[in-house]
Amino acid sequence: MAEKKTFAREDSVLSHPRLFFLAIVLSLIFMDPFHWSPVASRDYQPVKLEVAPYKQVMKSWRNDNQSRLRNARLQFAGEVFGPESIEFDREGRGPYTGLADGRVVRWMGETVGWETFAIVSTNWSEKECANGVNSTTQKQHPKERFCGRPLGLRFDKRTGDLYIADAYYGLMMVGPGGGVATSLASEVEGSPILFANDLDIHSNGSIFFTDTSTRYDRRNHVFILLEGEATGRLLRYDPTTKSTTVVVSGLTFANGVQISKDETFLLVAETTKCRIMRYWLEGQRAAQLELYANLPGFPDNVRINDKGNFWVAIDCCRTRTLEVFSHYPWMRNIYFRLPLKLNILGKMVGMKMYTVIALFDIGGNAIDVLEDRRGEIIRLVSEVREVNGKLWIGTVAHNHVATFSYS
Repeated sequence: MAEKKTFAREDSVLSHPRLFFLAIVLSLIFMDPFHWSPVASRDYQPVKLEVAPYKQVMKSWRNDNQSRLRNARLQFAGEVFGPESIEFDREGRGPYTGLADGRVVRWMGETVGWETFAIVSTNWSEKECANGVNSTTQKQHPKERFCGRPLGLRFDKRTGDLYIADAYYGLMMVGPGGGVATSLASEVEGSPILFANDLDIHSNGSIFFTDTSTRYDRRNHVFILLEGEATGRLLRYDPTTKSTTVVVSGLTFANGVQISKDETFLLVAETTKCRIMRYWLEGQRAAQLELYANLPGFPDNVRINDKGNFWVAIDCCRTRTLEVFSHYPWMRNIYFRLPLKLNILGKMVGMKMYTVIALFDIGGNAIDVLEDRRGEIIRLVSEVREVNGKLWIGTVAHNHVATFSYS
C-alpha cells in the first residue's frame, strides 16, 4: 500500500510538466544564478509609487503637433561628451558645460574651439579620463568616481565664481579663472552626499542643491528609477557658516533646481514621479512643499528665462504599463528579474524615448511645448537654457549640443 501512495505522488508531479517547468523558471528568475537580469546582485527593493493618473495628465497636456524640435540644429558633434548643463559667465562668454570625462569646458570661438576651464578632481589625467566619445558609454563608468562627473553648473554673477554639482565630489566651486575646483560640501549632517545633481544660487549667497539618492550613486542611477525609492534630498549650503543642512528629504530622484525670479519659491524636479515640486522660501507658506506640475515624462533640469518662466527638459514618455507597475511593486520585482537587457524590457512595456521641452509660467501652467516625437534630432535631453532668443539644449548621454531659434 505504501508503495502505491509513493507512486501516486510521483505520478501527480509528472502529470503536470508545465507547472513543474514554470516552477523551475520562476526559481531561476528569483535566484538568478547567472546574473543575467538588470537587478542581478542588487538588494532590489521596489516600492509603491503614488503618481498622477496617466489619463489625467495626458488629457490636459499640450502637444506640439508640428514636432518643432526636428528643426533644431546639432552643434559641436563629437567635440563635447555628455554636456548636461549649459552656462554663460557674467560677461556673456560661453557656453560652458560639464562633460562625462570630468571636465568643465568653455567655447572660445571658432578659432580656438573648446578649452578645459576646470576639473573637479586633482586625480584627473588626460590618459585616464579623456576618453572621447567613449566617455558617454559604460566604459567610463568605472572611472567616474576617480575623474568626477560635473552635472549642474551655475555662475554667481556678482563674483564670477562657478558653482558645480559633481555627482561624486558634491558641491564645488572654482573662481573666474578656472582651475581645480574646491570642495564646499561632500556630506550633510553626518551622511555623505552620494549623488549631487543640480543647484541654484540665492541672492543671499545660499546654494540650494539636490542629492538624488542616499542609496545609489550616478553610475547606478537606473536602480533609483526601477525601485522608486525616495531618499533624495534638497540641501542648502550656507557660505557664511560653511555648513550644509537638509531642507527637504524623501524626494524620488531629486533632480533639477531653479529659484523663482522674485526668490519667493524654488522648483525641484522629482524624476521618478514625473513631476515638479514647489518649495516656498518666503511668505505665509514658507517651508511648505507642494505640487507645481505633473508631466508626461521624466524631468531633468529646470531653468528660468528672462521673463521669469521656466523651461523643463523632459525625457518622454510615461506609458499605461508603467503606471500599473508603479502601483504594484511586486510586478516590478518579477519583471526586472527577467534575464533580459534593460532596453529590451523597456521596449516590451512600450517605452519609446523621445524629447519634450516645456515652458511653464509661475502658476505651473504649460504655456508652450516643443517636441521631437521620433527622436530624429534630440534624444535624452537634460537641460534647456534660453539666451537671446536661442535655446541651448544639453544632453547627459550624447556627444553634442542642440540649439533652436525661439522667439
